[in-house]
Amino acid sequence: MNETARPLHVLIVDDEPPARDRLREVLGAERDVEIVGEAGDGLAAAQAIHDLAPDLVFLDVRMPEMDGFGVLAALSEDALPLVIFVTAFDSYAVRAFDVHAVDYVLKPFDSDRLREAVARARDRLGRAAGRDQERRVLDLLVELGPRQRPLERMLVKTGARFEFVRAIDVDWIEAAGNYVTLHVGARAPLLRQTLSGIEKQLDPGRFRRIHRSVIVNLDRVKEIRPLSGGEYAARLHDGTKLRVSRGYRDNVLSDQPPTQPR
Repeated sequence: MNETARPLHVLIVDDEPPARDRLREVLGAERDVEIVGEAGDGLAAAQAIHDLAPDLVFLDVRMPEMDGFGVLAALSEDALPLVIFVTAFDSYAVRAFDVHAVDYVLKPFDSDRLREAVARARDRLGRAAGRDQERRVLDLLVELGPRQRPLERMLVKTGARFEFVRAIDVDWIEAAGNYVTLHVGARAPLLRQTLSGIEKQLDPGRFRRIHRSVIVNLDRVKEIRPLSGGEYAARLHDGTKLRVSRGYRDNVLSDQPPTQPR
């Protein structure tokens, strides 16, 4: 290592203290690695990434309240560090990681594998590479999403802080480019996620697409009224009126699973 080079700043994220201890033990022995912080849950992880701006994060995939994917979805693109996923996933999921070329280490940790992962990350940073990881992570999330339980909480940024929004508290969701706007009462926080991406993670028994750019919480719908041209208008309990396009009308008029427009 170049003696004048800055060490690799690493954040460790895992909800299991023994796993953090093991990562700290192995990474701490690396001469050019500096552990800048640790986090034991998704909210703390997002805040630490925002505040500490690490070069590399060892990120647990499965954590209570908010998984590793949810943490990344809450971050702005310019705040996204290189990520090595920490996982105890089965063989199916591990193959998905390989297909999408996303680096990972398996529990229980092997020292040589950890050092290899760090070397790969260092090389990517040295070549100013790895920025395409965001796309690969999102593709991985789509593939693994159906195997996860419906999303219960979303992590949003408000000012310089992060907070959880419960899915059941969301009235409706609106597409906003590479973001979605969560309408939660009088509040409208942004979430860095596409509408199609968030739709795959939500409970289809509660949330339905009613327009190419809108998802609604069915519990918030007070009435549906027909309009001209085969379209409908949904009125929510708070008085909000949303257009239900013809291709999606069965999603709110039927108890059957959601359908996509022809």
